[in-house]
Amino acid sequence: MMKIVVTIPAYNEEKTIGKVIRNIKAILTKNKLNHTILVVNDGSKDKTKEVAKREGAVVFSHPINYGLAETFRTEMKKAVRFNPDIIVHFDADGQYLASDIPKLINPIINKKADLVLGSRFKGKIESMPLIKRIGNILFSKVISNITKTKITDAQTGFRAFTKDIALIDIKSNHTYTQEQIIKAIKDKYKVVEIPVYFAKRKDKSRLIKNSFEYAIKAWINILRTYRDYEPLKFFGYIGGLFILIGLILGIWIIMIFLKTGLVGGIPRVILSSLFIISGIQIFFFGFLADMNRK
Repeated sequence: MMKIVVTIPAYNEEKTIGKVIRNIKAILTKNKLNHTILVVNDGSKDKTKEVAKREGAVVFSHPINYGLAETFRTEMKKAVRFNPDIIVHFDADGQYLASDIPKLINPIINKKADLVLGSRFKGKIESMPLIKRIGNILFSKVISNITKTKITDAQTGFRAFTKDIALIDIKSNHTYTQEQIIKAIKDKYKVVEIPVYFAKRKDKSRLIKNSFEYAIKAWINILRTYRDYEPLKFFGYIGGLFILIGLILGIWIIMIFLKTGLVGGIPRVILSSLFIISGIQIFFFGFLADMNRK
């Protein structure tokens, strides 16, 4: 019989974690699936740990709050020790439905996928702030562009994968969910998406204080992703912009010289040269980074 390990990262989720675990156990038991539920308690200050243990989950607790990326790494490290056939990553806030787990793991059971993403955008979204929706869509387009694979929801916290996928080394502290997808595809693993339901969160998110903060973090992470996985494009565009500014300034200086016989001041000539030289250096830095990445 296949072994399923459901990993749940949790930080101050005492209000929802109990129901989430009960729902998962009910669905997996109904489908006669051998399973273990692993909760990684990321330094919660409430009774998340106690509630999870009471509901029968295996709980590993961080001494302090390390954040989502480090918690994800802990999940993978602890989950593989159970020698699972499939690992399901499930959020603790109750926005995903446990009833979607069977259809999420089905492609792996049938050897049609190694990593299955529960796509909110292919399914039904009960509620999501507009700025977050736009950010998720843009980020997914970036991942699609990098991997040359159509991905509609690269940020989903609901996914299933094999033990091999869990062993992929995740280094990023900011884009770890996207890094798993990118590396899985680049390592020739099969990645598919399944539509899932995404419910409205009943309380305020503890991760995002406001839409402006989310927008800033989203754009920073998009830039980080391009920098880390497409350095030639990232630095090429920046270098190209510097070269373009330098050339425009240089052409302007030449036009002034042709009209007046003056170059308009040595500082302008120096500035034009600096832009062009800096642009070339940035471009070659991207070229070297791209070579090292490969």
